[in-house]
Amino acid sequence: MSADKKPIIEKCEGCNNVVDGNTCKVYVNPAFMWKEDDCLMATHIQRAIVSVGEQKVNPLKASKRASRGG
Repeated sequence: MSADKKPIIEKCEGCNNVVDGNTCKVYVNPAFMWKEDDCLMATHIQRAIVSVGEQKVNPLKASKRASRGG
């Protein structure tokens, strides 16, 4: 373990970025990355993809597109 790297926390268990059993190969302080939300580099977390609903269409632009055939 490098002197400046801090050990992983419990939430990091199972991540592919953990090396030597107790350090992260991406971040120096892994606990900081879990402070607000999930770690962006965590490989053991399934992220849900939020689909965007139908977009609102400006009726004026839609009529112009329809009139020119596009």
